[in-house]
Amino acid sequence: CVSVTGAVVGAGGAVISAPLVLGAVGFTSAGIAAGSYAATMMSSAAIANGGGVAAGSAVAVLQSAGMAGLSTTATAAVASAGGSVAGLLAVLI
Repeated sequence: CVSVTGAVVGAGGAVISAPLVLGAVGFTSAGIAAGSYAATMMSSAAIANGGGVAAGSAVAVLQSAGMAGLSTTATAAVASAGGSVAGLLAVLI
């Protein structure tokens, strides 16, 4: 019962906090913030790919989520991950 409650709370918390976390690391609605962790990720990805960021890469997906919000699929994935982690923590604690 406690683990189920933890999973539900974790799922909701993850979905609510995802946009805030994305913005905090530099994936904003206006683009990647200069000097941010996201800018460092983008630079590394561009260097590794010969000057551009590959479509579908982690940087591209996170930037899309930062600009447009989470899609239905992404929301389900974040909720699932958050629920799983919170449920596991509830069992361990």
